[in-house]
Amino acid sequence: MHAKQYAITLPADYDLDVIRRRIAAGAPLLDDRAGLGFKAWLLRERGADGSPVNEYAPLYVWRSDGELARFLVGGGGFANIVRDFGRPAVQHWTVLAQFGGPARTAGSPVATATRRLTTVPTDPDPLALAAHVEAEAEQLRELSRRPGVHTAVLALDPSRWELLRFVLWAAEPEADTGGAVYRVPHLSAPGLAGLPEGRAW
Repeated sequence: MHAKQYAITLPADYDLDVIRRRIAAGAPLLDDRAGLGFKAWLLRERGADGSPVNEYAPLYVWRSDGELARFLVGGGGFANIVRDFGRPAVQHWTVLAQFGGPARTAGSPVATATRRLTTVPTDPDPLALAAHVEAEAEQLRELSRRPGVHTAVLALDPSRWELLRFVLWAAEPEADTGGAVYRVPHLSAPGLAGLPEGRAW
């Protein structure tokens, strides 16, 4: 599985209702998209939740490499972003673990998300990387048991040795979880139920 995210930073006076309408129009096209685990349609508003910017920054988890490629370069959707905003950099992570939380079991809708990036420490011990990731995955498993958690994902960018911890919440995120806070106007989740639970290996 792969996680992808691109961020479109918008002017300070930008009317975010334009993006909300874009989401409302585009979401049905991805609600049953083949190969897609989920797409969280993410928004940050300048001055809210500590955000310094207005930003549209959807995050995807793909089950299928082929469908990911079709979306990105095969005319399957990303071309619309390029047409309207130019071609942004797309961040890419390998998904290491995924956990469903109580809010997902209860069928609660997603309201917010948190995204935390941390650098994997450099250590001469060849087993340190595995131990660090194991500890992060276990911490995420524990976090995913909190009542407000819908879905929690741990992923790795080995080009930067950077870990992504991404959590979807049914309400306001808990203060001790850290990271940037996003509003989630919509969650397209055609393949979420089929994502492997726990570590990917």
